[in-house]
Amino acid sequence: MDQEPLTYAEIGATGGVLPTGYHHVRERAVVGAARADFESAVSTVMTWGMHRGAGLTVKAAGDAARTGEDASFGFGPISVPVRVVYVVDEPNRAGFAYGTRCGHPECGEESFIVHFDESGNQVRLEITAFSKPGTWWVRVGAPIGRLVQAWVTRRYIRAVKDSAR
Repeated sequence: MDQEPLTYAEIGATGGVLPTGYHHVRERAVVGAARADFESAVSTVMTWGMHRGAGLTVKAAGDAARTGEDASFGFGPISVPVRVVYVVDEPNRAGFAYGTRCGHPECGEESFIVHFDESGNQVRLEITAFSKPGTWWVRVGAPIGRLVQAWVTRRYIRAVKDSAR
């Protein structure tokens, strides 16, 4: 069975140069200071714990993010359907990105990558996104939507920090 297409063309762009014509988000935060913190942060990100910790409900095919799998988040009455478009699994860098599916209030992609700097014993979470309104009501409420996005991003970071303690 073929999957429905994503709602944007620049699939995978959070891993490189962000496309023009979208609102961009790049947030970086130190979330730990040791290999154990890195492992905890990666587990929290990959198993949707970051999303749950931010107050979202999660419906996903599996326990962890896997390329090509669909998921959906609940935020009050809003359903946010996504598809994992890539996974990063390296010794000092891990995470994933998802893209928007039909029914998502926005169009675009968001990545969540955890980095471990061995030389400085620092664990960082990098959240990168590009998005634009996917519905008329998001277009009209764009300033509010950006505030909500910033609020949720801060909650993601807090959830990952809490997991590494």
